[in-house]
Amino acid sequence: MSEDVVVATTQTVTSADGTSILVETTGAGPALVLVDGAMCSLEFGPARDVAKQLADRYTVYIYDRRGRGGSGDTEPYAVEREIEDLSAVIDAAGGDAYVMGQSSGASLALEAAAAGVTMRKLAVYEAPYVGVTTVRGRTPDYLADLTSLLERGKNGAMIDYFMVRMVGGPAFLPVMMRLMPKVWSQLTAVAPSLLNDTRILGDFVVPSERFARIAVPTLVMGGSKAKPNMRKAVEDVAAAVTGQSPVILAGQTHNVSPAVLAPELAAFFQ
Repeated sequence: MSEDVVVATTQTVTSADGTSILVETTGAGPALVLVDGAMCSLEFGPARDVAKQLADRYTVYIYDRRGRGGSGDTEPYAVEREIEDLSAVIDAAGGDAYVMGQSSGASLALEAAAAGVTMRKLAVYEAPYVGVTTVRGRTPDYLADLTSLLERGKNGAMIDYFMVRMVGGPAFLPVMMRLMPKVWSQLTAVAPSLLNDTRILGDFVVPSERFARIAVPTLVMGGSKAKPNMRKAVEDVAAAVTGQSPVILAGQTHNVSPAVLAPELAAFFQ
């Protein structure tokens, strides 16, 4: 798409349990809903950049997942509530939308499709079913560890734990994030929602039997620069959902370029 200014509008939709979900819309054409990954929101993450790439051919809906940004956070949390949130956004888009999810947002979109949420087609990029790594003889309980940190008010430590222990990033990464006050403030604000992503991913192994129930046409993608455990996760998702090999985007990491991603989506959604 060109660098023309893309005008966005916002609205609030109400999920089945009464939670308010903030939705931003750009573009014109068939409806496309983007589902963000962990710690992302309308103000921080890839969704707006992806939307800009596609707004010349789709009406693109992006939203703050519950517990983030302008959306509510009704307790108690359950994965089913986030599935209902996505369903409410699709309903607001006219009830007949394409869906694309990245990272843990891909996991949520897959769970929604498996649960029978109506969508025209589904595209996912690197749902992080990378297993749980044993460190020094201990297999961590991610949910319990994050809950303990949250209860002690250690939102920053939750970010450290996620980036280094759970994702396998270098130890200097969260240190660098602290040097960017605005970014760090955004991350610590949404840190509690890491519990939600962890619940969605379960034991961090592809739920193959459940995903085999997905009937909607699905595109499973990964990057050529993915770590071995992520590459296996992408292959396992593709095998469970489509019975075929995934589409691998050359030169891409987990932080896929919107300019590379957009043509793949446009070709699949045609």
